[in-house]
Amino acid sequence: MEIVGIPLAVSDYAEVVGWMQAMIDADARGYVTAAAVNLVMSAHEQPATMAAVLGATLAVPDGMPLVWALRALGHKRATRVYGPDLMLSFCAHAAANGIPMYLYGGRDEAALELLRTRLCERFPGLPIVGGFSPPFSALTPAEEQQVVSDIDGSGAQVVWVGIGQPKQERWMLQMRPRLGAPLLVGVGAAFDFHAGLLAQAPGWMQRNGLEWIYRLAREPRRLWRRYARYNPRFVAAFARQYARERWLRRQAPG
Repeated sequence: MEIVGIPLAVSDYAEVVGWMQAMIDADARGYVTAAAVNLVMSAHEQPATMAAVLGATLAVPDGMPLVWALRALGHKRATRVYGPDLMLSFCAHAAANGIPMYLYGGRDEAALELLRTRLCERFPGLPIVGGFSPPFSALTPAEEQQVVSDIDGSGAQVVWVGIGQPKQERWMLQMRPRLGAPLLVGVGAAFDFHAGLLAQAPGWMQRNGLEWIYRLAREPRRLWRRYARYNPRFVAAFARQYARERWLRRQAPG
């Protein structure tokens, strides 16, 4: 179902994990984005981001406003598939089934090693077969090829990408043809959350769509422009879509 022009899956964690396993079993190639409101709205301003989002094999609603929008359009079983929780759900599955994974992202190599340690402590036997924390500057062609060689040489079947939206979606679109791993999965701030470097909002705030307030209070200088720009624009854009859908339903015969 499209929300303001972005197709979103109506699913839950178990269904997405099952779909990921099916992709691996089929030796298919795809990438997943956990779409938040800022990604959806920035795609309308940035053609490269729109191409990356529309190029995803699967886009799931990461934020409650997108879930509410899906439900308002009649998809009552729509639920949030939050990137950090999807990562944990699949890590449990990977530890039980021996699925090798690669970590691409993190603040630096120390933070990436902390993430690896924390995940392996939480999921004994979790096969994390490699990782790389890219610099903020763009990689040279030679450095990109080294990353490709490292990921492919690791034998990873899932590459978790945590370099922030929309950068990670653009990276997945660019790198998807060059990588042998069946799945690339963008999970935003999950690396910082699971490494213990950034606190997550309490569950009640997440369930009520107030996570952005919690994050804004902790990172105001980085996030205030994003929320001030995109939250009102999303409300206005979805209001127009909802009104149009209601009008079309009234015009439908029968």
